[in-house]
Amino acid sequence: MMQRKEILQNVSKYDLQRIAIASICSHSSLQIFYGAKMEGFKTIGICIKDKLPYYQAFPEASPEMFIVVDDYKEVLEDRVQKRLLENNSIVIAHGSFVEYVGVKPLLDSFYVPMYGNRNVLEWEADREKQLEWFEKAGLRYPKVFKEPSEIDRYAFVKVYGARGGKGYFKAKNSEEYHSKMNEKLREGVIEKSDRPFIQEFIAGSRYYPHYFYTEIKPRGLKLESGGLELLSVDRRIEPIDEVYRGLPDLIPDYLDYTVSGNQPVVLRESLIPEVLSTGAKLVKASIELFPPGILGPFCIEMVFNPNKGFIVFEVSARIVAGTNLYPNGSPYTPYIFKEPMSTGRRIALNIKEAIIEGELHRLFY
Repeated sequence: MMQRKEILQNVSKYDLQRIAIASICSHSSLQIFYGAKMEGFKTIGICIKDKLPYYQAFPEASPEMFIVVDDYKEVLEDRVQKRLLENNSIVIAHGSFVEYVGVKPLLDSFYVPMYGNRNVLEWEADREKQLEWFEKAGLRYPKVFKEPSEIDRYAFVKVYGARGGKGYFKAKNSEEYHSKMNEKLREGVIEKSDRPFIQEFIAGSRYYPHYFYTEIKPRGLKLESGGLELLSVDRRIEPIDEVYRGLPDLIPDYLDYTVSGNQPVVLRESLIPEVLSTGAKLVKASIELFPPGILGPFCIEMVFNPNKGFIVFEVSARIVAGTNLYPNGSPYTPYIFKEPMSTGRRIALNIKEAIIEGELHRLFY
């Protein structure tokens, strides 16, 4: 694994007056670049050549400098990393970054300063580790079935990685599990090397709150150390949401959980304390499990059941695509900042304030 001291050595050589914020051109990068520009930073996009015109089509969010690659894995090559270092770059990882480059290569070979605690990537990518994290935090989560033969109620089947719901399905018993799994394998939606994760299917309303945690000029909910902010909330648009359109002769294509977009959500105010409490518990547990814990943006994916309250089923330990709904802030952010604040801009503000406070080193682990 890349040692933190090596990362900090690279940071120590930076011209703090010329810091650039960089990311792969995908997922939430437009928001990241837009927010960085609002806080006065130079922006660098690592972009596939064919996608270049599309990122130039949004001038206010287009990076000022492009590093063109044929494959996103090239970000690990010395020529790309050295160019990022030469431009005093702080890299923001998002879902596509992690999915295309890979957790292990990022941990072992990426020596450019990457915002946040990169150790959290292992806890995000490994669902067993996530459950350990939830247990440590004292959060409620769906029952997990270790083997298909254990399924005794409706279960939801996922595969590892940031795949946006692709290949997910539900099954009520082991027979239905194997039938649907074989179908997914034949279609090539799931590979034999994919590891399935089977958990109880919980009925309820899905919510995806977007949090931000920092110890540098903390705002929001005051914790033992630092502050936790609720920046926004979304829910995801999946073909399964439109299933009623196929009734009474249901078209199989509706039975798909692939995410194609996001919808804005405002929670009932009476539910906000529990949502913030859930985030605070997760932060506290992260500090104990992988110090200094989760830093910056994260999202807890949860279901609200009127009889059971909020039940957590996943955590995304980074900026999520649902935050793209709010480039000029959600209804919650004026209550914290007196002005609109996107998650992308919040990251940039955190970096800016760390530089001013002489604490930039506290953003890299």
